[in-house]
Amino acid sequence: MKLDFEHVPAGHCENGVISSLLRYHGLNLSEAMIFGIGGGYFFAYMPFVKVNGIPLASFRPVPGMIFARAAKRLGIKMKKQTFRKQPKRAMDELDKVLEKKLPVGIQAGVYHLSYFPPAYRFHFNAHNMTVYGKENGIYYISDPVMEYPTTLTHEELKKVRYAKGPLSPNGKMYYPIQIPEEIDLKSAIKKGIKQTVEWMLNIPVPLFGVKGIRYLSKRLRKWPEKLGPKKAAAYLAQMVRMLEEIGTGGAGFRFIYAAFLQEVAEIYQDNRYFELSKEMTKIGDKWRKFSSLAAQTCKGRTSDPDAYNTVADLMLEIADDEQKFFMELKKLID
Repeated sequence: MKLDFEHVPAGHCENGVISSLLRYHGLNLSEAMIFGIGGGYFFAYMPFVKVNGIPLASFRPVPGMIFARAAKRLGIKMKKQTFRKQPKRAMDELDKVLEKKLPVGIQAGVYHLSYFPPAYRFHFNAHNMTVYGKENGIYYISDPVMEYPTTLTHEELKKVRYAKGPLSPNGKMYYPIQIPEEIDLKSAIKKGIKQTVEWMLNIPVPLFGVKGIRYLSKRLRKWPEKLGPKKAAAYLAQMVRMLEEIGTGGAGFRFIYAAFLQEVAEIYQDNRYFELSKEMTKIGDKWRKFSSLAAQTCKGRTSDPDAYNTVADLMLEIADDEQKFFMELKKLID
C-alpha cells in the first residue's frame, strides 16, 4: 500500500516532515511557518555537553521541540510513541498506522541511511523523515532533504530507527490525530515570536541566546593557547559543521526565519516584518561569512596571523546584530 503523499523537499527535516504531514491532512503551512511558530530560532553553547568530545554549540532547540510547540500553538493533537529496546513492536506499530492510511513521521540515525551519499553519512541520530507506505517489505520514504522520494527495506528502516549513540531514536514515531477545523494562525505566530524573542534576549544564564554568542566568542579567542593548534582547529571545525551541515545548520535557520517573517508580513499586512526579514537575511549572510573564515582558519588556509581573534570579532558583531534585531521584533509583537 502506497499513500497518495506529496513529497516536498525542505531546508530542515523536522519542519519539513511536520509541514508535509499537515498538508496530507489538508492544512497547508510552509516549513518556515512551522519553524517560526515552533520557536526554532535559538542559540546555546553548552561546554558540559560534548559531541565527538567537543562542547556543543547549537543553533536550535532540542530535537522534537519545534514540532511539539507548533502543534500545541496550532491546537493540533499529535500521537507520539517510542519503543525502547522493542524494535519488533516499533515496526509492527508503524505497519498498523500505515494500514490506516496515515503517513508517519519518524526519527532516525543518518549514518546507516543507504540512500545518503557516503560523504554525508555521520553519527547524527535526530534526523526526521516520513514513511508513507509499504509494499512487499519495502517502505516508501519522504525525506525532506532529498529531491525525490526514496525507499528502505524493513531491516534498513529498523536499523536507522534504532541507531546507537547520543539522541538514539528508540523507534520514535509521530503523526497527527486531530486537527481543528479552524486555526488561529495569528495567535500561534504571536506566541512563537514572543517565545523566540524571550529566549534570545532574556534567559539570564550567559550560555543561551545573544549572551551565549558573546560568551562563545570569548572562549573561542582562547582556544589556540588553551587547547593547542590541533585541538583548537577541531573545535572550530565542529562549529562550522553545526553552522552549515548538521540539521540544516545555524546559518540556514536564519534564512528560514527570514522567510517566516515574509509570510508574517503578508498575514498581518504589515511591511515592517518584511523589512526585518531583510535584516535577518543579512544576519544569515554574516554567519555564512563566519563559516567561511572559520573553515579557512581550521584548515590552515588563512594568511591572517590573528585569525581566531578575527572570527571571534565577527561573532561579536553578529551578536550585536541579533540583539538589535530581536529588540526591534519585540516592539512589533508587544
